[in-house]
Amino acid sequence: MHLTIFFIAAVIFLFVGYIFYGKMLGKIYELNDKKPTPAHTLKDGIDHVPTGKPILLGHHFSSIAGAGPIIGPISGAMFGWLPVLLWIIIGSVFLGGVHDFSALVSSIRNKALSLGELIKNLMGKRGRLLFLIFSWLTLVLVIAVFFELTKTAFIQSPGIATSSILYIVLAVVMGTMLYIKKTPLLHTTIISLIFLFAFIHIGQKLPLNQGENFWIFALAFYCFCASILPVWLLLQPRDYLSSFLLYASAIGGFVGIVIGGYKITYPMYTAFNINGSHLYPILFVTVACGAISGFHSLVSSGTTSKQLNKESDAKFIGYGSMIIEGLVAVIALSTVMIISKERYAELIRNPLAVYANGMGIFLSKLGFSVKFGESFAILALSTFILTTLDTATRIGRYTLSELLGEYAAIFKNKYISTLVTIGAALFLVLAKSYDLQGNLIPAWKIIWPVFGASNQLLASLVLLSATLYLISKKKRCLITLLPLLFMLPMTIFALISIAVKNLCTQAPNYTIGISSIVLILLALLLVLESVASIYKKETE
Repeated sequence: MHLTIFFIAAVIFLFVGYIFYGKMLGKIYELNDKKPTPAHTLKDGIDHVPTGKPILLGHHFSSIAGAGPIIGPISGAMFGWLPVLLWIIIGSVFLGGVHDFSALVSSIRNKALSLGELIKNLMGKRGRLLFLIFSWLTLVLVIAVFFELTKTAFIQSPGIATSSILYIVLAVVMGTMLYIKKTPLLHTTIISLIFLFAFIHIGQKLPLNQGENFWIFALAFYCFCASILPVWLLLQPRDYLSSFLLYASAIGGFVGIVIGGYKITYPMYTAFNINGSHLYPILFVTVACGAISGFHSLVSSGTTSKQLNKESDAKFIGYGSMIIEGLVAVIALSTVMIISKERYAELIRNPLAVYANGMGIFLSKLGFSVKFGESFAILALSTFILTTLDTATRIGRYTLSELLGEYAAIFKNKYISTLVTIGAALFLVLAKSYDLQGNLIPAWKIIWPVFGASNQLLASLVLLSATLYLISKKKRCLITLLPLLFMLPMTIFALISIAVKNLCTQAPNYTIGISSIVLILLALLLVLESVASIYKKETE
C-alpha cells in the first residue's frame, strides 16, 4: 500500500469538511459582521486588541497546536495506523472543529467572557465553580506535560535551545516594531523571518548545554514573564512567527509525502489490548489534540475571542485551525506509517525522535539533508510547545483569578495567580514518576494519559455548554449533542481505567490515580447541574 493514496484521501476529507460543514456551522450560529466584537467594544490595548486574520490565525493555531497533534498520533499508533487515521479525520471535522468554533462564537457573543462565566449563565454559580476547578486542573496538567517535553527537547538538542531563546527576543522586537514603531506588517515579517532562519544556523554553532533543573526553572521563569506581559509584545508576534515554522513543516511534510512514493510498512492494526491499555477508550484520549481537544476552548475563550476582529473570522480561525491541526496530525502519523513495527518500538520512548526521523526523510525529497530536516522538525516542535506553555499559563492565571478572586483578593493579583499555577505544574514535574513495575520513567509518560483524558473530558463539558447555549437560543443542537453523546461516556470510562491502573498495582501512583477520580467526580457533578438547569427552564 502506498502512503500517498491514504494521505491525499485524508487531506480531501478535511478540506471538504471545512468548506461544507464549516458553512453549516456559520448558518446555525448566524454569524453577523454588523455586530461589533469584544475586541472593539472592550478595546484596552492589553488583552482586547482587534487583530487581522493572518496574525490571529498564527496566534490561535500556534497556541492550540503545540506538541499534542504530533505526540498523540505517534503514541496512539501502538494500536495500528488505521484507527488513528480514522479518528483524526472524523474527529477534526465533526467533533473538534465544531467544539472550537462553538467555544469561540459563544464567547464573543458574551463580551469575550471565559467559559466559566458562560456556564454560570447557563447552569448557575455551582456549575461555574465546578467547571473552573476542572479547567484549572487540566491546565496544570497541560503545563506540566509541556515543561517536561520542552526540557527533554532542549537537553537532547542544545542548539535548538539557543535558537529558541534568540527567537523569543526576536518576537519582542517584532511586537515593538509593529505596535510602537508602526512598521508595516509585510516588511516586519520578511525581516523577522530572515533573522529566524539565521538563528537556526547560530543555534547549531553555539549550543546551550544545561541540565534538567536549569531548563525546568528557566521555562518556569519564561512562562511567568510571558503570562503577565501585554499580548502584543510577546504572545502575538511569537505565535505569528511560530505559525510560519508550522506552515513550513506542514507544507514540507505534505510535498515530501506526495512526491516520495513511500510504501506503508507499519501494521494497519496491531491489537485491541496493548500492555493493559485498550483501544477503546485509550486511543481516543491519547490522540487528543489531533481530533478534539478541550484545551482549544480555553484558548478560544481565553485569548482569541478578545482579539477577533469580526464574527465571520470565526470560521477561518476557529474551525479552520482545527482542520489544519488535523492535517498536522496526519503528517505526524505518516512518520510512523513508513517505518517497521520494530523500528517504532525502538523510537517510541521519545515520540519526538519518531517525528524528527520521519520529517528528515520527507524533507530530504525537497533537496535538504536528512540531518537538516530532523533539526528543523525539532525546532518547529519546540517552538509549538513553548507557545502552548505560555498560552496555558496565561489562561491558567485567568482561570485561577476567576475561581478564587471573589473569595480571596490576593488571587486577583496576576503575579500571585501565575506563581500558584506554575508552582502546581512544577510539583508534578519534579515528583519522581514510576511505571507499574516500579521503574523510574519520564514524568510526561505518566501524566500524558490523564492529561489526554481530562482534556477530552473538558471538551465534552464544552460541548455540553454549547448544546445548552443552542437550546437557550432555540437553534438546532444535534451538531453539538451527537459529539457530546460520544465523548462524555468515553472519557469518563478512560479516567476510570487510568485510576484503576494507577491505584490497583504493586507500585501505585496516588497523584495520578486520585487526580483521575477527582476529575470524574467534577465532571459528573457538572452533568447533574446541566440536567437540573434544563429541568428548571422547562418547568418555568
